[in-house]
Amino acid sequence: MPGCMTFDDLKSQVEAGAVDTVLACIVDMQGRLMGKRFTASHFLASAWEETHCCNYLLATDIEMATPEGYATTSWSKGYGDYVMKPDLGTIRPLPWLEGTVMVLCDLLDHHTHEEIPQSPRSILKAQVARAEALGFTPFCATELEFFLFEGTLKENAARGYAGLKTISDYNEDYHIFQTSKEEAVMRPIRNHLVTAGIPVENSKGEAEAGQEELNIRYDSALNTAEYHTIAKHAVKEIAWQQGVSASFLPKWSADKVGSSSHVHQSLWSGGSNAFHDPNDKLGMSETMKAYMAGQLKYAAELTVFLAPYVNSYKRFAKGTFAPTKIGWSVDNRTAGFRLCGDGTKAVRVECRIGGSDLNPYLAIAALLAAGIAGIEEGLDLAPPVTGDVYDATDIPDIPTTLRDATEVLRGSAMLRAALGDAVVDHYVRGAEWEQEEFERAVTDWELKRGFERA
Repeated sequence: MPGCMTFDDLKSQVEAGAVDTVLACIVDMQGRLMGKRFTASHFLASAWEETHCCNYLLATDIEMATPEGYATTSWSKGYGDYVMKPDLGTIRPLPWLEGTVMVLCDLLDHHTHEEIPQSPRSILKAQVARAEALGFTPFCATELEFFLFEGTLKENAARGYAGLKTISDYNEDYHIFQTSKEEAVMRPIRNHLVTAGIPVENSKGEAEAGQEELNIRYDSALNTAEYHTIAKHAVKEIAWQQGVSASFLPKWSADKVGSSSHVHQSLWSGGSNAFHDPNDKLGMSETMKAYMAGQLKYAAELTVFLAPYVNSYKRFAKGTFAPTKIGWSVDNRTAGFRLCGDGTKAVRVECRIGGSDLNPYLAIAALLAAGIAGIEEGLDLAPPVTGDVYDATDIPDIPTTLRDATEVLRGSAMLRAALGDAVVDHYVRGAEWEQEEFERAVTDWELKRGFERA
């Protein structure tokens, strides 16, 4: 059965013997699916109401280490439980896994049953509610870029990721012949996701050897984040099933372009695009102009949510289609923000800063917070930049390191007001830890450069 399932659908599928496993999943700080595999009979008997997980799942790094410094939980607090509350409106089949469906869960406090504010899903829901209070429904779409490599993940890890070989040998941007060679991986990704209720529009080759792009139809902000998260998970699992490796690392090689995740945004009201004004030269309403002005004003403050790791900042380089400046332009891919669909009812803003490693819940929430601030403050939008924005000298830079971006986030009065101090402090600590772990590491670059010559 394609698409999402009702709870009654699930009961029928279990009774018919078509489903035997239910994945109950939460989204962690890194945007990954974490949770449990239930026997379908047990899920229907009791776990559909609630289950539990260790509260360290919102206080670990990408390696699942448990750093100190989080207010929510710690060794001294004993790492207790959160309640996982299944959202029964998110039940969907996972056709690449036999007899399996999944459901997304909200994280609740074990004692109060209130949502955990630091949960990515809760953070996004709160910003959507703010937009709705202003009379708007946020719509978004994300583009997922990634690389495919020959060999399994285990094989490439065993080689220390040395000598990585992409699945193709040359730039395959829009290249039909080259991507035909990759259909053993990409075709099941597209088709399985559609069957799972993810409205995939297309896949294409991207601007490097072995680089792919998956495009999913725009939808409400929360649905978009969920589509992105499930699709990213599916890409990894299906590639693994096909004996190849998929990587969402933004910059895997110094001489290759990086992988992004552009975020398209618009606000709707009364069934129409509130960003559209047919009387404006570019089709932009005053609401859209204020929204974009807010994103420009606060872009540096939310960069951690678009570029969360040390490696994320290696992607920002001139001549790579990844931006280095915060300005906006009209259909110009050298700027941090691009106006798309100018003059049409589909007018929207594309944020090009985010990398393939972003957590879509956090990225969309932060972008919404900045846009809402622009509307509430009545900000005016500066004129668009033109030409090669990389060479512009009068436009602010995107933060160039995680350390710089973390400090700007720490001091963001706007995000503290929008998300809450506890949320900002939580994700500042996550970014600090990532930087601390990197600074403890001895890299291959240091060994090669200094082993003999130092």
